[in-house]
Amino acid sequence: MNKTRFADRFINSIEWLAAIFVGIVALNIFLNVVLRKFFSTSIPDSYDFGRMLLGILIFWGIAATSYRGGHITVDLIWSAVNGRRKRLIDVFATLVLLFVVTVQTVMLFDKVRGTYVDHVLTYDLNLPTWPFYAVAWAGDVCAVILIAIRTWRLVFQPEALHDEHFEDRKTE
Repeated sequence: MNKTRFADRFINSIEWLAAIFVGIVALNIFLNVVLRKFFSTSIPDSYDFGRMLLGILIFWGIAATSYRGGHITVDLIWSAVNGRRKRLIDVFATLVLLFVVTVQTVMLFDKVRGTYVDHVLTYDLNLPTWPFYAVAWAGDVCAVILIAIRTWRLVFQPEALHDEHFEDRKTE
């Protein structure tokens, strides 16, 4: 039970971090629009920050949606089969997702390393860009962890899942 509570706290923390990154991206855009409209100026490197923050948001968003199963899915076959086969399809799909996101995480780490080694800087302030890539990579690592937790729970603790299909499984 203690491990389950820790995993749930970890999952909720990831979701809150993703929400915070949405707020940061929105704040960056809002401040930039206000500064340009009313003061004819802009935040230095706002384009670079916006681009990199959007990347961070995407990878942390992947982490947040991967566990809950709330992302867009096509469930034509899934809805036509019984409860045991639904679970098998869920396990297979989650294992494929785990593989793909793990490969993506490895490749993104190579991008983090490359920007660090090449000393890539922002245009105006000459700030290093690798920390932004590292934060995005951390979101991808969290996605791998959450997908692994989802896989474990699909196989061994399906009642502990918090996804939209669990109610469908209970009725069959």
